[in-house]
Amino acid sequence: MAPSPSPKPKSASVSSQRWWRRCEERAWSLSSRFRYIGTRWLIAPSRPHRPLPSPRRRRLPGARSKQPLLRAWRWRVVGGGGGSEKAKNEPTVFLLHGVAGSGKTEIYLRALEQATAVGKRAIVLVPEIALTPQTIARFASRFPGRVAVLHSKLSVGEQFDEWWRIREGAFDVVIGSRGAIFAPQPDLGLIVIDEEHEWTYKQQEQSPRYHARDVAISLAELTGAVVILGSATPDTTSYYRSQRGDYRLLELPERIATGEKRVAVVDLREELKAGNRSIFSRSLVEGIKQALAAREQVILFLNRRGSATFVQCRDCGHVLRCKRCDVSLTYHSAREHLVCHQCNYRLAMPRVCPQCGSKRIKFLGTGTQKVEEELGRAFPQANLLRWDRDVTGGKYSHEEILDRFLSHEADVLIGTQMIAKGLDLPLVTLVGVINADVSLHLPDFRAGERTFQVLSQVAGRAGRGPLAGQVIVQSYTPEHYAIGCVAKQDYLSFYKQEISLRRQYQTPPFSRLARLLYTNPNNALCQKEAQRMHLLLKEERDSWGMDITLIGPSPAFIPRVRGRYRWQIILRGDDPVRLLAKVSLPQGWVVDIDPVSLL
Repeated sequence: MAPSPSPKPKSASVSSQRWWRRCEERAWSLSSRFRYIGTRWLIAPSRPHRPLPSPRRRRLPGARSKQPLLRAWRWRVVGGGGGSEKAKNEPTVFLLHGVAGSGKTEIYLRALEQATAVGKRAIVLVPEIALTPQTIARFASRFPGRVAVLHSKLSVGEQFDEWWRIREGAFDVVIGSRGAIFAPQPDLGLIVIDEEHEWTYKQQEQSPRYHARDVAISLAELTGAVVILGSATPDTTSYYRSQRGDYRLLELPERIATGEKRVAVVDLREELKAGNRSIFSRSLVEGIKQALAAREQVILFLNRRGSATFVQCRDCGHVLRCKRCDVSLTYHSAREHLVCHQCNYRLAMPRVCPQCGSKRIKFLGTGTQKVEEELGRAFPQANLLRWDRDVTGGKYSHEEILDRFLSHEADVLIGTQMIAKGLDLPLVTLVGVINADVSLHLPDFRAGERTFQVLSQVAGRAGRGPLAGQVIVQSYTPEHYAIGCVAKQDYLSFYKQEISLRRQYQTPPFSRLARLLYTNPNNALCQKEAQRMHLLLKEERDSWGMDITLIGPSPAFIPRVRGRYRWQIILRGDDPVRLLAKVSLPQGWVVDIDPVSLL
């Protein structure tokens, strides 16, 4: 039976009424943040639009009533002297850097209102539709009946019907994941990319391997549209471009919520020295106790699924691995299966070691299922809810989990990076990061940036209401600059250290990368072809005098996936595409220009 809604905490620093008044005042104060955005539509030349076959084009309601305001804008911003020429030279791409809970979505909504007021339409991209139901609901409520949502759950027929209605001009706003950038939206005047740092905007599994952000900027050049890139933790390259003047930087440094948010880092090495071998530090256990006693809510974050990341025999040391991929199998206790997270190969958990027959099998590593089990034993009175890929197979699974947590059917939400995606959970006062080092030491130059971004995003779920928030980050390497900057909630310090390393090692944005990946069922043939291609590239580079560095050939981070071995070559330079144009790549090679991951 679901518990009754949580009563208003007496310990709140401000009343709910004062908090909502503060939110309203803060929202109205955001108007000055997009005053430059609106000028673009006033000075942009109109683009011819091909007539559509359907006669059902409608005129935007309310456009006439907005004209006095727009005339005032035109006079104030572009009128008189050289103002018009100055405005024309302004960049069409805006980087909106606002801390979590600062009101970025309200900026998007008001920019959309300004665009529709002058007869323009918009495309809004979000990392994943299923993970942002609250954001979509806000857009739909502000523009009732004028928002189209494109997502992978639509059937082919539904997608066709929706795209045709978009082409006919039936919607002012199209919202979707990266593929929505290709929606045939007429009179396009605004493109918004929320959480622009997310790697899911890059299509990596199949060709064309495009990045939605690059497509959006190219589309804006063709249509005269404005692009808004929004994030609390912008991509390092995007922020560098804003510093260089390629993008106009808009900043929201303050949170709307009045509750204080504190971030503490716990050194797990000291926990071990103190005799605590639990996955929960003493500080985190105490914080959970206090939150539960006050009938508040808790989020626990760990970016690993399953109960144990690998299973090993304690006698012979054998590790159970996937028969098609060079990775260990992850144990999932719910069904007592071993699962490969690369190809989904499944195996019933054996009772004895298949190598030596020993029964001494040990489960090592931690995943979200194990966190749920351990927490259930430590706090049997707490209602727990888990949010990861293993429990979200249904069409509306994400919405159902979010609704249950919002209605306080659960006290603690345990999840992977899904729980970091722009959720507004006012009763969450504690966020615990079980292990901040999961992605920190991977062999990728973006590992530190990815860690800082995901930890900052999940930390932003705490203290979004009138109650104070607390974030506890557990780490074995608290001295790392990414962890330290999360604790200080200081993006600028992180950026300065990260860009210094990028400059030192000449990685993007100081160069461009191209990743060449070759796969073959035979490892010897795969290696031989990779070496042949490396020699060919080296000869062409030297003959044309190109300043391009070749890294490799070498086995990929996961050497074999789905029965095919993988070797790669990395090209680094100002323009690696010039070198690739000089060679012919046989079948089996995959080329990724500006890859978001080298793993």
